[in-house]
Amino acid sequence: MLKNNIEKSLKVAIILTSIFFIVEVIGGLISGSLSLLGDAGHMLRDVFALLISLSALKLAKNIPTKKKTFGYHKLETFAAFINGILLIVISGWIFWEAYQRFFEPRPIESATMFFVAIIGLLVNIYVAFKLHGSHDLNVKSAFMHVLTDALSSAAVVFASIWIFFTGQYVVDPMLSILIASFILFSGFSITKESIFILLGFVPKELDFDSVVKDVEKVKGVEGVHNIHLWSLCPNINVMDAHVHTLEPDMGKLEHIKNEIKENLEKYNIKHTTLEFECEECKEIGKIKRIKH
Repeated sequence: MLKNNIEKSLKVAIILTSIFFIVEVIGGLISGSLSLLGDAGHMLRDVFALLISLSALKLAKNIPTKKKTFGYHKLETFAAFINGILLIVISGWIFWEAYQRFFEPRPIESATMFFVAIIGLLVNIYVAFKLHGSHDLNVKSAFMHVLTDALSSAAVVFASIWIFFTGQYVVDPMLSILIASFILFSGFSITKESIFILLGFVPKELDFDSVVKDVEKVKGVEGVHNIHLWSLCPNINVMDAHVHTLEPDMGKLEHIKNEIKENLEKYNIKHTTLEFECEECKEIGKIKRIKH
């Protein structure tokens, strides 16, 4: 029931954010405010973040098939990669427009800018309220995206008030550069993380040596090698390894395996494949270590 409520909240958030993204684009074009268009870029980032979070919840329900043993989890990462590239392009366009406006300031309809930005702020606050409190990592990430966008909208509201009372249009490109910097940082961060996942690198939040130590500290484990750590998607880590043990009893080996998996839970490693090697396999293990 709780997951259904989260999914419902995400769907409402996606609809509201998508609609207001279009409103902000139109409002930015009508008012002439570049910072408002930059805030729309933030909104677009939020739409993708919310879509990825909703997709992760839905994909988790899918039962793997014979041809798709891991389901469609990589689609989530690929979508994040496209999102990151798009954000970098948007930030580049905002930087270019801001540079031109420093030399050729354009008049801005501060009233239109204010009303569109204040509605955007209210939408972000509402969406953040709906997503607040979830323990799902993807939803938490989306919540942070929306929260930072609320701060961006608040800044645009302030800029519109400043322009209205002072007539200093230069504050608009200055603010748009700040917003574009946040978008660029987000774009690079999302792109880098998605590339790492797609290439099967060790998840950035994991310390390889710590994982090895937590496996080797289990009683009965003599050593571990041929270790492979990667992410299936942002919230699912995977590991396979060869475990050297002198324990011949199958029942005790099962206990060792379960204890290793318990030790790895804190690393969010949800899929673990362990191959146990006995004393007779020790030399083979050495050869495998040399190969890798």
